[in-house]
Amino acid sequence: MFLAIANTVGTLTRVKGEKRGQREDAEDLCQILTGFEQHLNGLIEAKQNKSTELESANKSIDDKILDQDNEERACLERIQAMKQDIEDSARRNEEEIKTRKSQHLQAMEQLKAKEFQLKQEIESTQANISTTSKLLEDQLQENLNLRATISTQSAKRLVLEGENIALKQKNENTEGTLADRNRRIKHLEGMIADLKALISGLEERIRTEETIRRRLHNTIQELKGNIRVFCRVRPVTSNEGASKAETTTAAITFPDPEGGKQIEFAHSKESARGAQIAKSYPFTFDRVFQPSSTQQDVFDEISQLVQSALDGYNVCIFAYGQTGSGKTHTMEGPLNATQESMGMIPRSVLQIYENAKQLESKGWKYTMEGQYVEIYNESINDLLGNYSIEQNKKHEIRHGPGGKTSITDITTVVLTSPEKVAALLRKAAHNRSVGSTQMNERSSRSHCVFTLRLTGTNSVTEETSEGVLNLIDLAGSERLSQSGATGDRLRETQAINKSLSCLGDVIYAIANKDAHIPYRNSKLTYLLQNSLGGNSKTLMFVNISPLLSNFGETLCSLRFATKVNSCTIGTAMIKRGVKSIAPLLAAIVLIEAGMAPERSLDYVRAKRCGALNAKQMKYVLEYRCKCWKRTGL
Repeated sequence: MFLAIANTVGTLTRVKGEKRGQREDAEDLCQILTGFEQHLNGLIEAKQNKSTELESANKSIDDKILDQDNEERACLERIQAMKQDIEDSARRNEEEIKTRKSQHLQAMEQLKAKEFQLKQEIESTQANISTTSKLLEDQLQENLNLRATISTQSAKRLVLEGENIALKQKNENTEGTLADRNRRIKHLEGMIADLKALISGLEERIRTEETIRRRLHNTIQELKGNIRVFCRVRPVTSNEGASKAETTTAAITFPDPEGGKQIEFAHSKESARGAQIAKSYPFTFDRVFQPSSTQQDVFDEISQLVQSALDGYNVCIFAYGQTGSGKTHTMEGPLNATQESMGMIPRSVLQIYENAKQLESKGWKYTMEGQYVEIYNESINDLLGNYSIEQNKKHEIRHGPGGKTSITDITTVVLTSPEKVAALLRKAAHNRSVGSTQMNERSSRSHCVFTLRLTGTNSVTEETSEGVLNLIDLAGSERLSQSGATGDRLRETQAINKSLSCLGDVIYAIANKDAHIPYRNSKLTYLLQNSLGGNSKTLMFVNISPLLSNFGETLCSLRFATKVNSCTIGTAMIKRGVKSIAPLLAAIVLIEAGMAPERSLDYVRAKRCGALNAKQMKYVLEYRCKCWKRTGL
């Protein structure tokens, strides 16, 4: 490439030299031409000067003049030809110079492109050299590491060879004890089989003891009373009235804070003579909850009653009290309830799910169905149905055999998880009739009944149980003079007060042991007939307000609750199908009484017909021996 450039430069230099020579030749020719012109002018001038002299000699020199003219013409032609040649040569030289210059520029561009390409190749080569150097260093380091590893592995190989020799020796030594190991394994397998049989017996015993636990749990609940009454005093809320009369609390004391069963009101009134007379109103219930009590504190007291529903009993829990006393808060909790503030209904369902899960290990499996209705103006509404379409649908209450109560055309939802129950409660709360009154901004305008049916089967003992849990939030009573209700609110208040009055009539009739109990006087009392009439374990919350302005209503509620607490409604009956376990229970009861199980007619009949299997008979004998050793009988 550089040689081509040198040749090109030489050629250009030579062309420039030739052009310079041609220019010098042209200048010489021009000088000669100028000399000829000057000479010609001199001749012409001489001719003119000597024209006179030459006139005589014209004839003699005409030929010479003609020759000179011809020569001069020829010279001029040659000069003109030489000028033309010089111009042509100069034009050709310029064109050649332009061509050579264009070629030179193209060659320079190519050289620059080549130079740029060479620089890139040099940079790439340098990068490759750097990478190759790094790889070479890594390879060298890896080579060193591999050499060290080979050295280490060689040492380990020697150690492993020694261990292999030792293991071979040990294997040869253990072959002699293999037969002993096999015999020991067979012995252990026999022990495992015995342990499995023992575990099976223990599981059978656990199931039996679960049945006994249910019986004892029911006995405890019966000893506590058929209708239990809890009193709960709500705290003063932040949205109470701003006036002093609306925020002044009554004089409430709790004489036995540890026992938690007594509450006392102190109230003074003006006598006919104008003197202030102080009077106290003491009340005693199964449990009294102070304003500081939490939802969990309340549920801890009713959780055993909820367990009875899982054991196969009818359980009814309802809240009673004036409007704004906290019934809905107790039963359902606030609208956006948290884990701490949720009410008795969601807590009861959650406990039932947890206990049912625990009972699965004892052979029990439960199915749960839920219903939610309200009694609004003496009409029953389905809170789980399509409320906008079915609100005018007629529903009837029916009492079947065995104390089973049902409502016609009511939506029944199979409950498979606590989350589904939560969704059901939200839907019911959305459909429930509520309204604003002067006594309560969000007042329940209907009685609300949540029914949870629990059906359990035991795949091992073949027992079945059918329990019903009724959780009822009653609408609050209110005085028309205080509520200021008109229009629809007036009709709602009248219907609520009438149904609560009918409930009071039923309670008083039960307490007085009247021959006729007026259950049919209202839809509410007719729906609660089995809960109040002896086929259910019943608990009533009497919710009261701490405000002095509500003292009259509070006193009426507490007196009514006292009357309810004095009622005797009989013993609740369990709904359970018992097959082979009944004779076993009879035998266990006789053993606990210090008697021989053979004296039980059920036991003798069961043994004859084979109702008791071998495991159960073995358990009866073992249990009797254990009792004899403990008592010495």
